[in-house]
Amino acid sequence: MKTLKIAIQKSGRLNEKSVELLKNCGLNFENYKSSLISPVSNFPLEILFLRDDDIPEYVQDGIADLGIVGENVIEETEVEVSYLQRLGFGKCSLKIAVPNNNNIATLADLNGKAIATTYPVILGKFLKAQGIESDIRTISGSVEISPGLGLSDAICDLVSTGGTLKSNGLKAFADVMSSEAILISSKATESNDLVQELIQRIQSVLRAKETKYVVLNVHKDNLNAVTALLPGVKSPSVVPLAEADWVAVHTVIPERDFWDRISQLKQAGAQGIVVMPIEKIIL
Repeated sequence: MKTLKIAIQKSGRLNEKSVELLKNCGLNFENYKSSLISPVSNFPLEILFLRDDDIPEYVQDGIADLGIVGENVIEETEVEVSYLQRLGFGKCSLKIAVPNNNNIATLADLNGKAIATTYPVILGKFLKAQGIESDIRTISGSVEISPGLGLSDAICDLVSTGGTLKSNGLKAFADVMSSEAILISSKATESNDLVQELIQRIQSVLRAKETKYVVLNVHKDNLNAVTALLPGVKSPSVVPLAEADWVAVHTVIPERDFWDRISQLKQAGAQGIVVMPIEKIIL
C-alpha cells in the first residue's frame, strides 16, 4: 500500500492547528518540531514540515499528495491543485490599508499610488479588476512600516485582528480577499482511496467541533414542540424515563445557533438540559 505524504507548515500561524487536526483524526506521530519528515505509526502517511510558500508547489508537482495551507498562498503561487476541504481555522483577510492621516478616500484614489505587499499577484489581479493602475512594490516582511519610511502610499497585507495596523498608524481601506486553511491535493491523487479515508476523518472532526451533544428531559405533552426544534443528525432520539409521562431526548445542535436554540427549548418545556462536547461525527 502506498504511503501518502501530507505537507503542513513547519512554523507559523497554521502549524499548531494543523497538527491538532491531524492528531484529532487519530493519527499518531512524534518529533514534528525536530524533523522535516514525521511518519504516522497507525496510518500509511508521512507528514512533511515545510515553509508555507513551498507547500502548493510540492503538492502540484506530486512530491506531496496533500497539503494544508492558507488560501492566500495558493492564490499567490497560481498552482493547479484541487481544493478538498475548507478547514475553518487560520481565517484572515487580505486588505489594502492606508495611513490614518492621508487623503485616499476611494479605490480610484489609488491610481498612480505605490502599494507595498508580499502578495503582488493577488493584488495585481484585484487592481486590474477594479480598473486601477498602481505601482505595486513587492517586499518581504514588515510591510506595515513601509508608508512610514516613505516606501509606499499604502500597503496590502494579511489582517487578523487589525492590531498591527493600528500600532503602525494604518487603517483598513479595502478588502481584497478572505482566506482560511485549505486541504489541497494534486489533481492525480484526489480520488485515491486513502485520501478519501483521510478526508472522512477530517470531516468527522470538523463536524464535531461545530456541534454540541444535548440531552434533555421533557414531559410527553411538550414532546412535539421540543422535537420540532431539534433536527439532530437525522432525527432526535427519544428514551422513556422512569417517571411516568417523561422522556429524555438526545440530539445534536449546531454551535452557530446553540444559545438561541437552548432558549427556545426551555420555553417549549425542556428541563435538565445537559450539554456535552462531541469528539467525532461520522455520517
